[in-house]
Amino acid sequence: MTTISLPTPDGSIDALLGIPQGTGPWPGVVVIHDAIGYGPDNEAVSDRIAAAGYLAITPNLYSRGGRARCITRVFRELLTQRGRALDDILAARDHLLAHDQCSGAVGIAGFCMGGQFALIMGPKGFAAAAPFYGTPLPRHLDETLDASCPIVASFGRRDPLGIGAPARLRKIVADKHIPADIKVYPRAGHSFANQLPGQSLMRITGFGYDEAASTDAWSRVFTFFGEHLRTKAN
Repeated sequence: MTTISLPTPDGSIDALLGIPQGTGPWPGVVVIHDAIGYGPDNEAVSDRIAAAGYLAITPNLYSRGGRARCITRVFRELLTQRGRALDDILAARDHLLAHDQCSGAVGIAGFCMGGQFALIMGPKGFAAAAPFYGTPLPRHLDETLDASCPIVASFGRRDPLGIGAPARLRKIVADKHIPADIKVYPRAGHSFANQLPGQSLMRITGFGYDEAASTDAWSRVFTFFGEHLRTKAN
């Protein structure tokens, strides 16, 4: 895994790039970090995806300016579904598509805030989307998911931000006939697949890493990506 300079319409930003061992070509996955943007966790996620045989790129959506200002801007763009953050994600997708070891199929995965981005970007040239607890669900999701790619979504029942989210998403994908795998982990909360600082405090508030749920969710994601990314390669 290396840090690269990723060209975007608003100038270059840094991004993590994970490349599988061996000989490609491989499908690609754009990874959208959570609201914290914790570096070691992003690196671990990138390594996991690359080890499973996918090019993985994680654009740093907080590259421009002070952290507090970046977080405010990115969340505003998430709400409006337009702006530099979305352009950065599309630039990451295009970077993978232009990579000489990319098979031509690219998915998207995201966590928390990144899970919301994974949902709203589903109709924008991705072969599959894997939102991890993208809660609360984005506004106007029924309209947003028109022509969406297939979705493999993972939720924790103890997520205080996710009340009603799985049922709502299930109804939307069923109504739109979007291929989907949606699972709720009864003992898990928000951020169950992210190893973030302060785990003891996080668990008290309904957040926190859960190894069993994380392992199962990643297994489902890679099975789903195997069906929808590997079969759509050039």
